[in-house]
Amino acid sequence: MKKSLALLAALAAATLLTACGTLGTSSGSMPTQAADGTLVGPSGMTLYTFKKDGKNTGMSECYDQCAINWPPLTVAAGKHPSKEFTIVIRADGSQQWAFKGQPLYFYAKDTKPGDKLGDGVGGNWNVAK
Repeated sequence: MKKSLALLAALAAATLLTACGTLGTSSGSMPTQAADGTLVGPSGMTLYTFKKDGKNTGMSECYDQCAINWPPLTVAAGKHPSKEFTIVIRADGSQQWAFKGQPLYFYAKDTKPGDKLGDGVGGNWNVAK
């Protein structure tokens, strides 16, 4: 019984992490601008910036639980920066898109394109424009 519960808990955790990871997965495309000027990821989901990330520092300050709640917009292999879209290297070696020097993130509580539930959260998160 204990083994079954442990296995069930492990499967639930893996499912949750996979779901969170899906938000941060890039299809290889750079972010794009929606009609209202908001930046969106390849899936059309709203992107955010984190005030604690220093502009143009080339790094993210959002790891561990933060990155579960705010999955980074990752860069597909072989993609290259452009004029306003640059790439930052995360502590784990993965690459993340940045806009005008600010790393870009999704918000785990946004469930469909157009959601902007993360705007203003904790006074540190803003919709990327």
